Amino acid sequence: MPGFESGADAGAKPGTSSTPSASRVSIVIPCYNEAVHIAEVVARVRAADLGGLEREIIVVDDGSSDGTGAVLESLDGITHLSHPVNRGKGAAVKTGFAAAAGRIVLIQDADLEYDPGDCRAVIAPILEGRADAVLGSRFAYERPHFFFGERRSPFFAHYIGNLTIIALTNLLYGHDATDYEGAYKAFRREVVAGLPIEADGFEYDNELVCKLLRLGRRVIEVPIAYHPRSYEEGKKIHWHHGLRIVWTILKWRFLPL
Repeated sequence: MPGFESGADAGAKPGTSSTPSASRVSIVIPCYNEAVHIAEVVARVRAADLGGLEREIIVVDDGSSDGTGAVLESLDGITHLSHPVNRGKGAAVKTGFAAAAGRIVLIQDADLEYDPGDCRAVIAPILEGRADAVLGSRFAYERPHFFFGERRSPFFAHYIGNLTIIALTNLLYGHDATDYEGAYKAFRREVVAGLPIEADGFEYDNELVCKLLRLGRRVIEVPIAYHPRSYEEGKKIHWHHGLRIVWTILKWRFLPL
């Protein structure tokens, strides 16, 4: 299963041409039941400072049932793709990546936990030639921090789970990152375009990063802001997703790529 996989319905609403461009950043927004937030997220992504680079906004509706699709149809200047049923965040990212035409592809969550104003900081190391992939870190204390900072997360179990995932990944892959679960990530298109990725759920990010580390790609991190929301507000990741993530980290340390 390729890292860039087309699985969306036909009839997408294009925001740009599909011609590859070295000056373009493709911003992929996977979403599921985000009718309340998606228009504001798209507006913020449009307003984000990319240092003069062209932006391509690709929103993948992963089988939403709350009217997200109707909201997206009302928005101009985006590429709107959709899955007929909910397949998972990873599947939505694959679909978005398959449609991306930029030199850089960036994942932006569809809720308001991550600030699109951080886009430029996340893509900067790639533009400067210092990185093949960039992880946005919620644990870098220069920005509002999700456990110790001004917007503390109420989910202590999430904090402990994150520490476990960080320690395990660093140990097994010889890396030294402070956050692998932050949803803000950017990649040079050519390093992920042909990389096979099996996962369709939240563990997609972990499989992708673990494989990049095993291949010796330059993976660095930058601090980002994080504003956690509750399950009542729409948070979707649960403890069983954490178990799948741990298994993914273990599996791809030892299986052949």
